[in-house]
Amino acid sequence: MTKTESLNAIMNAAPVIPVVVIDSPGLAVKLARALVRGGLPAIEITLRTPNAIDCIRAVAAEVEGAFAGAGTVLDHEQIAAVEKAGGRFMVSPGAAPDLLKAAGDCPVPLLPGSATASEMMRLGEAGYTHLKFFPAEAAGGAAYLKSIASPLPQFTICPTGGITPQSARDYLALPNVPCVGGSWVAPADLTGKGEWAAIEALARKACELTG
Repeated sequence: MTKTESLNAIMNAAPVIPVVVIDSPGLAVKLARALVRGGLPAIEITLRTPNAIDCIRAVAAEVEGAFAGAGTVLDHEQIAAVEKAGGRFMVSPGAAPDLLKAAGDCPVPLLPGSATASEMMRLGEAGYTHLKFFPAEAAGGAAYLKSIASPLPQFTICPTGGITPQSARDYLALPNVPCVGGSWVAPADLTGKGEWAAIEALARKACELTG
């Protein structure tokens, strides 16, 4: 399977990719199991905590059915660490040239960030067809993505940033958006309290979202 095919499968697995900030591998495993039980197998664990790589490694090794991914990937060192940890995909807020070069040499597929039509076109020239639209709400929201769907139909897009269950429907109604990234399905207060049943219920509701 090519990297593009892998990204396509991950982005079409469910309408929401949970965006998670977590620092405990043990909690990450329990959280991932709850999300997978709820129907959300692709999980973006952001590299914003000291133990994020360990969390990815634990989820990749211990949670059957999970696609453990890394978010906020910024440089070649992080790319190497994600690959070594067994990450299945990577997400970046932008697309710096050095990052794209390192990602090109890595078997783990990258979902690079873009916020404008020009950035998307440059990524298309670099061979990318699956993109992250970030920060989605601040950069124009669903209306912006709707306006570029016709002139740039070659891109499959995952909007992330400020999306709610309500606004998610507007994005998912678009032909170029198979999924959105959202943090509401794994809120820190529920994770900290170990409310796994509640998180599973949120995941199930997220699976019901359609445009």
